[in-house]
Amino acid sequence: MTVHLVGAGPGDPGLLTVRALEVLRRADVVVYDRLSQESLLDLAPEAAERIDVGKAPGHHRLSQDDINALLVERGRKGETVVRLKGGDPFVFARGGEEAAALAAAAVPFEVVPGITSAIAVPAYAGIPVTLRHSSTSVTIVTGHEDPAVGEHGTVDWEAVARVGGTIVILMGVARIGRIAEALMAGGRSPDTPVAATQWGTRPEQRTVRATLATIGTVPLGSPSTIVVGDVAACDLAWFENRPLLGRRVVVTRARAQAGELVAHLAALGAATVEVPAIEIVDPDDGGAALAAAVERLGDYDWLVLTSPNGARRLLDALDRVGRDARALGGVRLATIGPGTAAALAEARLVPDLVPPRYVAESLLDSFPDPPASGEPKGRVLLVRAAVARDILPAGLAERGWDVDVVDAYRSDPVPLSDVQAKALAEAEIVTFTSSSTVTNLVAAAEGRPLPQVVAAIGPVTAATARDHGLSVAVEAEVHTIEGLVDALLAWAAEHPPPDA
Repeated sequence: MTVHLVGAGPGDPGLLTVRALEVLRRADVVVYDRLSQESLLDLAPEAAERIDVGKAPGHHRLSQDDINALLVERGRKGETVVRLKGGDPFVFARGGEEAAALAAAAVPFEVVPGITSAIAVPAYAGIPVTLRHSSTSVTIVTGHEDPAVGEHGTVDWEAVARVGGTIVILMGVARIGRIAEALMAGGRSPDTPVAATQWGTRPEQRTVRATLATIGTVPLGSPSTIVVGDVAACDLAWFENRPLLGRRVVVTRARAQAGELVAHLAALGAATVEVPAIEIVDPDDGGAALAAAVERLGDYDWLVLTSPNGARRLLDALDRVGRDARALGGVRLATIGPGTAAALAEARLVPDLVPPRYVAESLLDSFPDPPASGEPKGRVLLVRAAVARDILPAGLAERGWDVDVVDAYRSDPVPLSDVQAKALAEAEIVTFTSSSTVTNLVAAAEGRPLPQVVAAIGPVTAATARDHGLSVAVEAEVHTIEGLVDALLAWAAEHPPPDA
């Protein structure tokens, strides 16, 4: 029975504290603001209730008294309540008022500090808020004061100006012209550097630079963190120099497998949108054929695996019958690519054959001939998806191999929600890592717009995209996740973002 007042940080999910992650993962209820990165909500249990109390167009925000009452009510029910607030809950976030309401109602609470945007956003913009020999103090001020106190507010900006050092202004976009005038009236030079960073620490981050004399005439977006002082002239840019910053990229892999590609893209600055086009499920027979094949693995000369999903399903089938890698003694292993080989490596298995090109045709070209005439005919077990191209089993059979094909899984289509359809329409790039992701997404879209830039992991996936009328702009030469990312980087280097 505890209400956790949790600082979500300024936006980058990587800045969430370990303690914040712990309480989010066991929350019954998450009460969150608009400025919290929505992906943070995915860290809560799927069954957790999510209550939006933030301000958004067309959405009536609860008053602070109503939010206080909500926290007290849910806390008294014995639920684990997480109040997720942008930045730090006690830095211009009204967390103190919520804590006071909980204390007055005798509801236990905990404060989980967060990284405040006043420090993190300048750092992401390459601006140190202090420098040893010039700026030795920082003043953090809100530019959004209670309108009830009158037009001029309660902050003595002229006094703030006289303190010296760096001034960091939060929520001050609407009043920055008036604030700048007051700071100059307090003695700050009109030439004092100013930097305003919108959506700091997020993929949408952008920084505008001006001076106190000009900042009032510069269009600023909200929310922005505004830095005033000599340090604002520093431009130690790193975050905004990342090669995919400003790119919105759709990842269509199954949700359980999207993490690797999402992490690669996010590290390079892209805003990733997960729109799973497939869901990996049991084959039609529930895995009976795979289970039977596992019992007679020793009858085969070769085991061929065409995907990481197939490899993991095989290993799981072995585990279910109490067998391990020793069941593969004497059986040679072949995989189409390194991703499948990596899945086998989790069981300390190393394939005997990985072709130079990660497609079925290359594996077929590299595959050895069966035993010579007069010996028992060679046998191959091919473990793959329920719907797949027949080039590999047909080609092996033509070469003289006795091939058993076993369906290890099925890729089912996933319906497209209205929210996902909107995200697709707003994105610049869509990535496809298999033909099934292409086919299923096109079918689910039902004619609704898709991103203009299509990136395919290899020639087979690219051909499927073209068959569906899509123009493929990016095709990976190395048919892996890393190869797809490298191809995207090469394309992005030659094609600046639309708003660059």
